[in-house]
Amino acid sequence: MRKLRIGFCVVFLLLCLVPSAGLILAGPSQARANETAARFPDITEDGRLNPDFLSELSDYVSDAFFLRQELITGYARIQALFGQSANEDVVLGREGWLFYGEEMADYAGTDPLTDREIYAAARNILLMQEYSLGLGADFLFFLAPNKSSLYPEYMPDSSAAGSGGNAQRLMEELTEQGAAYVDLFEAFADAGEPLYFAHDSHWNSRGAAYAADAVLRAAGQESSYYEGEFEARQPHTGDLFEMLYPAAQDPETDTPPGGLTFTQPDGTRPDSITIETTGEGEGMLLMFRDSFGELLYPYLADHYGGAYFSRQASYDLTEAVSLGADMVMIELVERNISWLTERLPVLPAPEREVDLSDAQIGSASCALSHDSVPDGYYRVEGVLGSVPDPDSPILRGLCV
Repeated sequence: MRKLRIGFCVVFLLLCLVPSAGLILAGPSQARANETAARFPDITEDGRLNPDFLSELSDYVSDAFFLRQELITGYARIQALFGQSANEDVVLGREGWLFYGEEMADYAGTDPLTDREIYAAARNILLMQEYSLGLGADFLFFLAPNKSSLYPEYMPDSSAAGSGGNAQRLMEELTEQGAAYVDLFEAFADAGEPLYFAHDSHWNSRGAAYAADAVLRAAGQESSYYEGEFEARQPHTGDLFEMLYPAAQDPETDTPPGGLTFTQPDGTRPDSITIETTGEGEGMLLMFRDSFGELLYPYLADHYGGAYFSRQASYDLTEAVSLGADMVMIELVERNISWLTERLPVLPAPEREVDLSDAQIGSASCALSHDSVPDGYYRVEGVLGSVPDPDSPILRGLCV
């Protein structure tokens, strides 16, 4: 019995040494999905001993130990047997579907934007439209629906908010203010098949084609990418699947588009910050997009004679001048509607003539800034002395 206990302890200790010994012998585990692994720390900084060396070394080992991804995957598989997700950013749905945790607040309606925020978001879109039209370019805004908004039947048992969410409220306000937008929620409701990946937070290639047709139709143009040519099925690793099971092979597939004739510079990736393309169509497109644009942009690039796609944090509409854009589009995923009030567009402030005879004049602190704006522009920012009405436009005067 004593020998058995000693043998058990020896085996246990050897197993405990595998992650660290493997790190030394085989090198660090590679980061997966959207991870940013800690780097091996420097012992000295600026000629002095690094006081955070031990804590930084601990972070490095935590991110790099041997078989890390395999152990994470195994733990997630065990948790899934009990209906639990091992990653707080991934929600386990029905029939193997996965959902992004960040969209759950929209789904349940637990964090609605205020009426003022909805008004301000729509107002910023209207100002971007006004500027674009002033340049002679058409304008179109559209939301990429959250997956849970389109396919609630695959969601786990939880309460859905139903109608009246941030997206619906924003589109109602856009209608009220006269801004041009595409309702992709209604468009996707008419589709006869699921057009989002089961293991990814985004639409698939056929879904992107469906969205492109709806957007171009709203722009007064015809396309039939959804009924067009698609290549044979190819493996696809979903972002949510990789977050949950980093060492596993995703069985899901996708059918990339075929027959597209646009060109782009060598080295361009779907997730590049900026993408410039040349197509066989007509007109110049300036489009601001997020990750949903990675599968969407090829169709629009194919449709227009030229296109410039940007993932910059702010919408710099002054790009439309240098590009000579005929069309300006903005795509934004539903869960990030708040960005419309947080990441303000770059454009000249419009001049206004208003009658202020009956206005209630308030006070505000005011400052000018050159940060994160093109040469020749200022950003005016400040704090109002009182909370304005939900639908009151703010008129900026001279900052003194």
